[in-house]
Amino acid sequence: MINVALPSIMRSFSTSLPATQLVVLVYLSTITITLVVWGHLADIYGRGKIFLLGILIFSGAALGCFGAGSLGQLVAWRSLQGAGAAMMMSSGPAIIKMVFPPDQLGRGLGLVGLATSCGLMSGPVVSGLLIQYVSWRGIFLVTLPLSLAMFGVGRFYLRLNQDVPAARLTRRYDWKGFFLWAVAIFLFVSLISFYELMPLQIIALICICLLFVLAAFVLVEREVEDPLIPSILFRRRYFSTATITAALSFAVLFIVILLIPFFLDYILKLPADRIGLVMLALPSSLVIVSPLAGWLYDHIGARILTTSGLAVCCLAILSMAGFDTQTPLIEIFFKLSLLGAGQAIFLSPNSASILSRVEERYTGVASGILATARNLGMLVGVGLAGSVFSLFFARYSGGGSLHTFQAEHVSHFLLALQWTFYLAASLSAAGCVLSSLRNS
Repeated sequence: MINVALPSIMRSFSTSLPATQLVVLVYLSTITITLVVWGHLADIYGRGKIFLLGILIFSGAALGCFGAGSLGQLVAWRSLQGAGAAMMMSSGPAIIKMVFPPDQLGRGLGLVGLATSCGLMSGPVVSGLLIQYVSWRGIFLVTLPLSLAMFGVGRFYLRLNQDVPAARLTRRYDWKGFFLWAVAIFLFVSLISFYELMPLQIIALICICLLFVLAAFVLVEREVEDPLIPSILFRRRYFSTATITAALSFAVLFIVILLIPFFLDYILKLPADRIGLVMLALPSSLVIVSPLAGWLYDHIGARILTTSGLAVCCLAILSMAGFDTQTPLIEIFFKLSLLGAGQAIFLSPNSASILSRVEERYTGVASGILATARNLGMLVGVGLAGSVFSLFFARYSGGGSLHTFQAEHVSHFLLALQWTFYLAASLSAAGCVLSSLRNS
């Protein structure tokens, strides 16, 4: 919803595009930085309590966004809203594990995938209607009734008094680890998001600082009794495999999501409303396939499904590399649907493969780590799509950029798109191979 509103927000505050993009970037960055933190705190203080507190923070920040008088205020409220969203994202899968029997965990996560897909489909449509008939501020109010209803029902049904065994209250929080983790994610996000605006010396300096911070983080985590990111989890093949493949799958997905709209606009000359309809193909297939994938996981496990899902993604992207000026819309719709189906086959079983095997005391932090991997995958996918496509487009067009696109650049655009999709297919193939090596 917010992405659709960015042009309206930019006009409202008379700001530049890079400044306006902070509305989205700060939100995603806050989620990425704090996901593991909230997962850890959910294990200590109770997942239901953290989830419900996240709803209240998200809703309160939405009111703040609605009344923001400047872009700076809006960005600040969006950061707080990101914290509330991270609280819900880190606790949600752990709550699913609490309420679903072990033999129905895949089904429960499949239903979550169904809900997520419905959000992806309805968000841009609802946002467009609100912007057209109300204003961009209206999109921050539309979720309030649902959020308050969720809080009321959750307060009654989540059995909060039974959610915190006494043993959890004795666990100590790793504040040093959190600080280093936050700095590392901040440096990484800055590098991915603003590298085009930085001179080479600054990029090198950030990379060096990032390596030092990560090294310090590893050293601190080895010494503390209850680390922020337990290394014991990553020594387990099922956990490390699921985490890495989740990051790869979302990187691949966001490479396509970023570049296909440009192809539809610059090459096929589609209007914005038709571009939105074509892009609906991806979440539409997620709606159909996600529940089925969850049900299949309960019967055959994760390895076959996750490997098959990433293989389908790889084949779909390889077929997209052949797009040209004559590609019919029905073919584009079908191949985007195929990519969405592959993602759906992969996602629910991959998440269930972690939650079904991790110990109770690590459920929250494991959910946070998995969600963090997905968010980092999104950021990496966006960064790779922009940098690789720009590199090849400049090479074939003799130093040109997409900002100066002309009719004679069509062939250069298609070549750059082809090579970027080859990279995405390679990442998907690597995830496919890695997934095939998991235990079950």
